[in-house]
Amino acid sequence: MVVTQTPESVMPRLDPVVMDIDDQRVVRALQVAPRASFARLGSVLGLPERTVARRYRALRRDGFLRIFATVNPKVAGQHPWMVRVRCRPDSAEALAAALARRDDVRWLSLAAAGSELVFSMRSLSAEQRETLLTRRLPRTAHVLDIDAAVVLHIFIGDRSDDWDGLSGCVTAEEAAALTAISELPAARDVSAPVRLEPTDRAIIAALARDGRASYAELAAAAGITEGRITRRLATLLATNTVFIDMDLALRRFGYTAAAHVYLRVTPSVLHETGKTLAALPEVCFAAATSGPHNLVATVLCHDLAELYTFTTSRIGALDGVQTCEISPVLRNVKQAGGLADEDGRLLDPA
Repeated sequence: MVVTQTPESVMPRLDPVVMDIDDQRVVRALQVAPRASFARLGSVLGLPERTVARRYRALRRDGFLRIFATVNPKVAGQHPWMVRVRCRPDSAEALAAALARRDDVRWLSLAAAGSELVFSMRSLSAEQRETLLTRRLPRTAHVLDIDAAVVLHIFIGDRSDDWDGLSGCVTAEEAAALTAISELPAARDVSAPVRLEPTDRAIIAALARDGRASYAELAAAAGITEGRITRRLATLLATNTVFIDMDLALRRFGYTAAAHVYLRVTPSVLHETGKTLAALPEVCFAAATSGPHNLVATVLCHDLAELYTFTTSRIGALDGVQTCEISPVLRNVKQAGGLADEDGRLLDPA
């Protein structure tokens, strides 16, 4: 297996401020049951309802956590793509800011010492995608190369509970109790796609701003009764038509070494290797793609030493891996729910 890695000097030097264990427990509970009431979350965690509510509101206010909804791209007729743009470092920030403002760019990071932009886009049409990838970007000054790959299968990365880095903050009994009160379905595939109704647009827009919006707030936004909202949202979630997701300011949690991983895997074992990779606690996103690297992932580690161990021990043990490229993330410009500032804090999408 061939491994290439960017030097340590590219990593940001900001000192992380790690939150206390109760904050981490509240966040983990919200990952598993993102719309559960504070009272029910507190009952599971053994914390007062007021404490859970206060900690959540502080985390959200300070830009460390954001809960939101997204539409499954399969249902919306969108086509997810992974794009790498290599450019001159002096133009990367301006280009990243311009791309991050696009609605079809879901998330974007600066990587490889600031000379590479990595982003995911979900365009409603081939024309919209091709305009960006074949006409606008290639004509942009300082763009050196573009590598675009279609996402063929997502193993992990669309739901709030996908990343397991904080799973050790709750006991097995607490995890089971949180799962029991969660509205998230056990199955991750679209079992029976639901046709979106006109009122669904208003529901989804409200949940995109706040994934914990109350049924009363959703009913007011959609102009229908709370009872109908309750039933409709349950259907949208149960069929994986709508996902509840969560963004985290990961340096606040002590994760200072994020990286994109690009693997070339023997096709006959690609699916099984992808599932194995997705099950690793360091992995928050994994997908099979077209192109020379047919398995890509985003991993979260506490430091570069842990990233090295992950590469040699975890990646090295995967079946069928022929080559591995590691591209450390300099900073996230945009996460799935909205923009982030230079320190990684999540900005209010409003």
